[in-house]
Amino acid sequence: MRVWVDQDLCTGDGLCEEIAPAVFRLLDDGLCYVLDAGEVLSGGGSEALASVTSTHEDAVREAAEECPGECIFLVDDAAAAEDGAAGNTAAEGGAAA
Repeated sequence: MRVWVDQDLCTGDGLCEEIAPAVFRLLDDGLCYVLDAGEVLSGGGSEALASVTSTHEDAVREAAEECPGECIFLVDDAAAAEDGAAGNTAAEGGAAA
């Protein structure tokens, strides 16, 4: 699974960081960003797509469901690989995750 955050939708609530601190980080601008191998992907948006270890998948799904801004988007690696031939990305966002 991979994850990214749409900072344009982020409310800065911080629930994501509270639920999955190994994956999400609020920065000084008050917005959430994803961590990949402990490094903040500060580019933001779908350009900042972070890998999620199986250890953190449940917490990331919970964070996406609880996010009031519905700004967390999940990409299922298996579905993305299947859709890759068609050029599609399997993404889910917010409570729909």
